[in-house]
Amino acid sequence: MTARRRMVIVGHGMVGHKLIDAMIRRGATRVWDIVVLGEEPRGGYDRVRLSSLFDGLGIADLALQGVDVGSDPAVTVKATERVAAIDRGARTVRTATGRDYPYDIAVLATGSVPFVPPVAGRDLPGSFVYRTVDDVDAIRSWASGRQHGVVVGGGLLGLEAAGALRSCGVATEVVEFAPRLMPAQVDEGGGEVLRRRIEAMGLVVHTSTALSAVLAGVDGAVEAVTLERVGDQGDGERLTTEMVVFAAGIRPRDDVARSAGLEVGDRGGVVVDSACRTSDPNIFAIGECALADGRIYGLVAPGYQMARVVADTVCGGDASFSGGDTPTKLKLLGVEVASFGDAHARAKGAATITFSDDVALVHKRLVVDEAGRVSGGVLVGDASSFDSLVRVAAGESPTPEHPAQLLMAAGTSGSLPGTSAGVLALPATATICSCENVSKGSICEAIAACVATEATADVAAVKSATAAGTGCGGCVPQLAELVRRQLVDLGVETTDHLCAHFPHSRRELFDIVRAEAIATFADLLARHGQGRGCEACKPAVASILASQRGGHILDGEGAALQDTNDHFLANLQRDGTYSVVPRVPGGEITPGKLIVLGQVAQEFGLYVKITGAQRIDLLGARVEALPAIWARLVDAGFESGHAYGKALRTVKSCVGTNWCRFGVQDSTTLAIDLETRYRGLRSPHKIKMAVSGCARECAEAQSKDVGVIATERGWNLYVGGNGGTRPRHAELLVSEIDTETLTRTIDRFIMLYIRSADRLERTASWIESLEGGMDYLKTVVVDDALGLAAELEADMARHVEDYRCEWAETLQDPVRLRKFRSFVNSDAPDTDVVMVQERSQPRPARGWERVNLLASRK
Repeated sequence: MTARRRMVIVGHGMVGHKLIDAMIRRGATRVWDIVVLGEEPRGGYDRVRLSSLFDGLGIADLALQGVDVGSDPAVTVKATERVAAIDRGARTVRTATGRDYPYDIAVLATGSVPFVPPVAGRDLPGSFVYRTVDDVDAIRSWASGRQHGVVVGGGLLGLEAAGALRSCGVATEVVEFAPRLMPAQVDEGGGEVLRRRIEAMGLVVHTSTALSAVLAGVDGAVEAVTLERVGDQGDGERLTTEMVVFAAGIRPRDDVARSAGLEVGDRGGVVVDSACRTSDPNIFAIGECALADGRIYGLVAPGYQMARVVADTVCGGDASFSGGDTPTKLKLLGVEVASFGDAHARAKGAATITFSDDVALVHKRLVVDEAGRVSGGVLVGDASSFDSLVRVAAGESPTPEHPAQLLMAAGTSGSLPGTSAGVLALPATATICSCENVSKGSICEAIAACVATEATADVAAVKSATAAGTGCGGCVPQLAELVRRQLVDLGVETTDHLCAHFPHSRRELFDIVRAEAIATFADLLARHGQGRGCEACKPAVASILASQRGGHILDGEGAALQDTNDHFLANLQRDGTYSVVPRVPGGEITPGKLIVLGQVAQEFGLYVKITGAQRIDLLGARVEALPAIWARLVDAGFESGHAYGKALRTVKSCVGTNWCRFGVQDSTTLAIDLETRYRGLRSPHKIKMAVSGCARECAEAQSKDVGVIATERGWNLYVGGNGGTRPRHAELLVSEIDTETLTRTIDRFIMLYIRSADRLERTASWIESLEGGMDYLKTVVVDDALGLAAELEADMARHVEDYRCEWAETLQDPVRLRKFRSFVNSDAPDTDVVMVQERSQPRPARGWERVNLLASRK
């Protein structure tokens, strides 16, 4: 019988956890016992998503995906066991508690420590680093009730920390020594776009600036910092603040390796070879503590690759760590940032192609090598084509004759202009998941294996079999597309399940809720689902419940199900403020109401925009001001315009026979009646309507989900139109009908759409997905071939009868009003944030910008 061996892993972070996962997947625990020594009081967690703890998630939401390491009897995890030394002669690891753990193989996965500049006052109360769950708890506790903070570092970690402080209601300033933000990832143009986007959110950015000291107040805690511009001579600028977060980079944690006499680099890091083996053949090092080919890798994907290399090596394989290019795609403070390959054009003969949009604040740069092939790039503000561009740079897809056209592509489908279309056209060697280094071929093999064994073949099964999509999750859309396409090619019937938590489509869930009179998400999940739900099923079910049961969408558990806009009954803008959009049916408004809108905008400092849909947007409202603004508007007779919801937006109208010499029907009155009838109706996606008073079509009804055009003998009804990025003309459903028949037909159409459309599916694509398309729709809606007409009409009548303005009800409920606060423990507004107009006249392209001003800096 083969003698068992022991591996001791020092460190239970993401990379250490990945090594355990890789060993179990290989079946190595049949031979190896694994002891994991973690310093923190909890096991490995997703440190990449640490900032989500500021958004209300708990530590359980940071659980790492993959195999359940705790269920393997060969794996022993020890928490709160800091390793103090390694005795290489005796092959034992000693912890600070005095316990010794013998090993055959030891693996250092000690990670890194935050770099804190050696400035005076860096240890004062109110100074923090941003690295662990405990750091998050400390920052959140200190930030409560405080109004200003400074983040030192404008890289990836620094911007995450800035977002965390901002989510605590703290006005934040970022200090970066380099001349631009994220200097390791983006070029000068990308850094400028990133800066402008972040400043538009209310953050203040200081580049080419160093923090020279942290100053204490009378209570001994942080009261101010001093800043020095790079190259300037003088005493520097004093900036009053209440807390400082150091996020200026990392240093490899190699203290245990040094004390054990292992070779380390001149600037730190445990030196390893291509197999991640240290100068002692029985000790390996992986992740941020390892110095591979003279480089420390500060991202999780290379650390995962190292873990897989070690697992392969100890199992007798010959894998090697290649390092090389590490494509990076991030979303910081809501801004997409990505870089890949030779992003800074350092290779000999490299040339660049740049696209910059100063209005949309988008920057894209491609780097092309001497042979004309794409070799790298930078994307800021729009990274939709990242996955496809990475494949082009890797040679997995061809570079087109004119590479510049790649910059104009927006692809979630995996295709670009001039390249083969779709994920199926990629070679088997193409990497789908860069975090786990999983190729298309491996995924296809896993799908085929599931089919061959008659096991469930879905995204979850592929994740379990290959680990693809279990890292950052950015590849999941392409993974899902590949699974669907492969199953079709294999002749397997695919499912349209809403998500992994419900083995039903949205349409089936709608019918279940209706048939069983289910009133809550929890009840539906308990009866027909599993797990805890996700960002896909929660808002979808909330919409189903709202469209059937009515009631306020923020009551009970409903508040937790909504997406970002519904949480505050307002549209979140890119600067962190909200828009106020009262309903103006048909665009008809009284002089008195118009005056109130002007008064409210002036009183609260809001930017005013008349939209193309005949509404007035008031933009720039802070969250705590929303109730006061709506109190004024409700008193004036306005109601919620539902611009924040997946619901009816507007019914656009021309002036019809009231004023127009060409009008043949009263389009304004009909538009008002329709908007009043369908207001607040929750649906799979937003719904837009329009009514034109004659064939001249001034209301552009044929580009709407529901469009009505007047004739001399009645109304023509068009459905399924769609503007935007995928324009589609509406098609004629029925012609020359009276107003009563028109309304009845629209009732049926909308309710059928709400019942049967998929999540986030507009009417245009819904109709295209129907077997038989418009012809089938006519038989159901107009001819009542399924006998559903009376039922659909009754559902709509119930909605009309039960409608209540969500804002009017919110203002009457103190519990609901508590949501609208800048600080979790105070009703007081944040007085340090003001709205400042950019010019004497509002600039249409960008409107207003939000900046932080402190009285102490005047």
